[in-house]
Amino acid sequence: MLSALALLLLLCLHTHVLPWPAQSPGCDELLGSGKVLDKCGVCGGDNTACRLVSGLFQHSLSKVGYHKIVEIPQGATKINITEMVKSQNYLALRSRSGRSIINGNWAIDRPGKYEGGGTMFTYRRPNEISSTAGESFLAEGPTSEILDVYMIYQQPNPRVHYEYILPSENSVSTPTNTEEGNTVTGVAGDDQYGRRPSQDGHERTDGHRHPPHIPESQVPPRRHREHNWKLTGTTDCSVSCGRGIRHTVFGCVHRVTHERVSDSHCDSATKPSTQEEPCNVQPCPAFWDIGEWSECSKTCGLGMQHRQILCRQFYVNRTLTVPAKRCEHLERPESSSTCQLKICSEWQIRSEWSSCSMPCGVGQRTREVRCVSNVGDIVEDEECNMNLRPRDIENCDMGPCAKSWFYTDWGEQCSADCGFGVRSRSVVCLSNLVSSVPLEGCGTERPPQAQPCNTGPCESRTEWFTGPWGQCSAECGTGSQQRTVVCMMKSDDSYAVMPLYECSSLDKPLSQQSCTLKACGAKWYYTDWSACSKTCEGGFRVREVRCLSDDMMPSEGCEEQLKPEDKEECNLDPCVPQIDEKCRDKYFNCNVVVQARLCVYDYYKKACCASCARVAQRQSTHRSYR
Repeated sequence: MLSALALLLLLCLHTHVLPWPAQSPGCDELLGSGKVLDKCGVCGGDNTACRLVSGLFQHSLSKVGYHKIVEIPQGATKINITEMVKSQNYLALRSRSGRSIINGNWAIDRPGKYEGGGTMFTYRRPNEISSTAGESFLAEGPTSEILDVYMIYQQPNPRVHYEYILPSENSVSTPTNTEEGNTVTGVAGDDQYGRRPSQDGHERTDGHRHPPHIPESQVPPRRHREHNWKLTGTTDCSVSCGRGIRHTVFGCVHRVTHERVSDSHCDSATKPSTQEEPCNVQPCPAFWDIGEWSECSKTCGLGMQHRQILCRQFYVNRTLTVPAKRCEHLERPESSSTCQLKICSEWQIRSEWSSCSMPCGVGQRTREVRCVSNVGDIVEDEECNMNLRPRDIENCDMGPCAKSWFYTDWGEQCSADCGFGVRSRSVVCLSNLVSSVPLEGCGTERPPQAQPCNTGPCESRTEWFTGPWGQCSAECGTGSQQRTVVCMMKSDDSYAVMPLYECSSLDKPLSQQSCTLKACGAKWYYTDWSACSKTCEGGFRVREVRCLSDDMMPSEGCEEQLKPEDKEECNLDPCVPQIDEKCRDKYFNCNVVVQARLCVYDYYKKACCASCARVAQRQSTHRSYR
């Protein structure tokens, strides 16, 4: 699908839409009666031989692409299709046979003349700066087939006005459309339904009128062949360059004097067919096609914007992109430019530093920093350059603080359930923020952390006693350590070792636990060797080797040179055939079986067992010496 930018690149200058001429200067010259052509093209007519069909396409579209907006019937003249206001949309024209006439197949044609449907269409596009009018198709007609008008939709429809004239024989109240939103009006003289009364004042119920009856006495006599058709010239070329077309023009002349007369003097049935011939086949000069500027690279301050510059050339009703060297004769437009949408906001410090948060030692202080626009308004921080933001918080050092011993209350729990024990409290040296003592340390007179306590005399009872934990069994990683656990009877002043069953009613402490002195890091782990691939003459066996971390996860931290082998040779001894006492040849001609290499089959291997075994032994010995 063609983007809006690609379509806009194809815009070129366009003049305003001009109204259709009201009359032809040749009518009174030919007839000598002072009469003029009416809107139906009839000299001295009363505008009843045809009717005007007009309407306004104002349907709202939503999907980018081609949308049919009106159908131009066969025989239509004075065709005018015009956008009410210029937009980024394009008009397109196509015949019912499928041939694209203007702006087909997503290719935007240049303004100019294009032949189609038996007539010549003038395609106009507005000037981008000075004009407010939109695109237009104009054609004199008549059309030789039904034509369809499309809109290449890209932005809201600014409304399209269309009109054309049809002969009364082809009276149509409304054109056929595929979109909603059209309004159609008839010319003066029609009734409220757009129909025109018949010559005798009667209207048929089917909507068609009878042709007027002409008495035979009023039928004009048959003309003599005094005039004939003659080639009088050609039409203007459809384009000024790039291969256009022009058509032959035949006029009615006097057979003897060759004087030009009205075409009505000649028989229209004998008029030669119009011929089409190429013209202005030379290529058009290349030109720079300028795209729209991109958005500014910065929302404020000095930025950059870019646009696409293409060398284009028009040829055979198409505008093509060509190498830039073809436009070397023209000054190349700038593809980059500076831009500035607005003046950037700036940082302002709006207060002094606050007091330090600590009376001594290291604390913090703050100040107000705001982003202010060029008119003095406080805006979001994102409007300013964050890399240039002044600090609004910093550390402050108020000097060293005095230190004092801090301690808690004595604990209520005595270390012994009975007899003498101790109770403790926490003591710590901290900075004193409220004291005015000299700035020395806490000193050596540390308050006591423990004091004796006695919860009363002990009764004889058994308890589990544990010794210290032994060394860890592993220098790194997970190991185990053990300790002695004994059952003892405690009295006021003595202990006695008791059998273990004396403490069976008590929970026995652990005598063994896991331990970890330090992490080992990644180490190589491996499995057992697999079975050998062969029983003799050299096989191989394998095992899997992995580098694992302390938590048994795959790792790459092992030293590659310390990696254990994961494959090695085995069973290198030569194979010794086992002699089977029952292995004998059953036939005298087993040498033929060996020569025919039939020992691979079980039948011959058993029937000529000895001969086949000797062959197998020779082949095995030969392989072992290779």
